[in-house]
Amino acid sequence: MQIERHVKLFKNGRNQAVRIPREFELPGEDAVMRKEGGRLIIEAVPPKSLLAVLASLPVLQEDFASIADLPPDDVEF
Repeated sequence: MQIERHVKLFKNGRNQAVRIPREFELPGEDAVMRKEGGRLIIEAVPPKSLLAVLASLPVLQEDFASIADLPPDDVEF
C-alpha cells in the first residue's frame, strides 16, 4: 500500500520548498532530487564508503612512541 499525503508548497527566498511530513523523513542531511516526467523524486543519499569516511577524518596530532625497525628473521624454504 502506497502512502499519500497532500502538502503545501511555499517560497523560501527564490526557491520553492515543501515541508516533508514526519512519516516521509529521510535519514542523513543530504538527498538526491530528480524529475521524471511530471514526478519529482527525492531519495536519501546512500551512505559513504568506509574509505570515504576515513579520508574525511582529521589527521591525528599525537606523538607516538618510536618502534625499533628490526631486521627480518631468516626463513628457510
